[in-house]
Amino acid sequence: MDKISILWADDEIDLLKPHLLYLQDKGFNVKTVTNGNDAVDEFGKATFDLVFLDENMPGLSGLETLGKIKNLNRNVPIIMITKSEEEAIMDNAIGSQISDYLIKPVNPGQILLSIKKNIDKNRLISEKTTSNYQQDFRNISMSLSDNLSIKEWEDVYKKLVFWELELEKSGDPGMKEILSMQKSEANTLFSKFIEKNYVNWFRQGAKDVPTMSHTLIKTKVLPNIENESRPVFLVVIDNLRWDQWKLLQPVIEEDFKVDKEEMYFAILPTCTQYARNALFAGLMPSEIEKMYPGKWQNDEDEGGKNLYESEFLEGLLRRSGKNIKYSYNKITNFEAGKRLADNIHSLAANNKLNAIVYNFVDTLSHARTEMEVIRELASDDAAYRSLTLSWFQHSPLRDIIKNIHAVGGKLFITTDHGTIKVGEPSKVIGDKNTTTNLRYKQGKSLTYQNKDVFMLKNPADAFLPRTHVSSIFLFIKENKFFAYPNNFNHYVSYYRNTFQHGGISLEEMIIPFVNLSPK
Repeated sequence: MDKISILWADDEIDLLKPHLLYLQDKGFNVKTVTNGNDAVDEFGKATFDLVFLDENMPGLSGLETLGKIKNLNRNVPIIMITKSEEEAIMDNAIGSQISDYLIKPVNPGQILLSIKKNIDKNRLISEKTTSNYQQDFRNISMSLSDNLSIKEWEDVYKKLVFWELELEKSGDPGMKEILSMQKSEANTLFSKFIEKNYVNWFRQGAKDVPTMSHTLIKTKVLPNIENESRPVFLVVIDNLRWDQWKLLQPVIEEDFKVDKEEMYFAILPTCTQYARNALFAGLMPSEIEKMYPGKWQNDEDEGGKNLYESEFLEGLLRRSGKNIKYSYNKITNFEAGKRLADNIHSLAANNKLNAIVYNFVDTLSHARTEMEVIRELASDDAAYRSLTLSWFQHSPLRDIIKNIHAVGGKLFITTDHGTIKVGEPSKVIGDKNTTTNLRYKQGKSLTYQNKDVFMLKNPADAFLPRTHVSSIFLFIKENKFFAYPNNFNHYVSYYRNTFQHGGISLEEMIIPFVNLSPK
């Protein structure tokens, strides 16, 4: 590795000889000058990795020198050194984008630490992150060997996402691959956990049942309304995973503080038609079909599958004894989002509860399947997260949330289900009425690979409508996807590495519910 080259400008440079010798002993090349003009000249002639700049020099001041150096190269870290503790000088220096600020007298240790923070930070963070994950890898592996509870599965998934985001910053491909394998193992065991426990959660008197789609509003939102003086906003971002929420969180926390961050379980199938209708109705799909004749659309029915969410929410409020005014808005395009952002003040003034469904992330996952340019922009999970964050920062939803803050509203952010990048095909054969979703199938006389699916022979056990007397449901596990034998290779090539939902995985089922208050 080449030696790090440092430019140090100080009119009292002779007094700093012990510091210079210390840095030379540490292997740094240090070029010294005694005034700002010489600093600018040297910076223009040679390449430096870092600059130490005295704030109070005769002639060209430190701040003036800083500006000229920044005009030559804005990316080189500049560390300002000064005798003054005046706040205005600090503000000026920080506003001019210095990388660090030291107050004289400085000792060699301070100088070395500042260099490491600005030059070697990425390597040090990468090494520390890798070391910490290696330690936690063993803890997670030991946890996975246990018979995990619902809460323990949530904790395991949180840890996996945490390390996924941390290792993404560190840039260590070897550790990322190890994490990917551990996440795959976790999904295999989670699929077995769901297969073993899912139907039991719907039996009368069942214990240790997670909060699920049909119980979320009743147990997590409505109890907060009773004693809440502020207008309440429930924002449902369709198809938002836990890792995507963690990327959006710092932006949202500019205006809101997180009172409580929780997870809940999406019902099967983990898709909008089932999970979101259940969320707003406070009922499972077969209960919706029974209570609202003609308003539940089965898979093979024509027409929209989420047309009555406002009516379902009204029914839930009525059954829960909540005689409150509410609004419901579904946003599917940019212009509708802008109109809603402009209308937040009116919603807050006229309604106790305001439900907002924002559809962009689900649209993004489908667009990635169908559009080559989106495939390239969201080539993997990290890129998919990044694209979601970039969209949010420039979207009407960001304006909506800022305007909720402006009116002092209480905010809940959640979703209806997540999504997973699929990789392995699993052959299935069915008739023309079999559902087309890649992660679940409903139909009769289905032929499938047993090891890849959770088969629900009696859909009523999980409160799912039955299209035909002999219909069954198949939910595919882990990162697999259903593929028909006809034209198999073309089908697999088209859908492999796309983001899909409807089946069983940590990413699809364990999803965020966040309780926030305005700052």
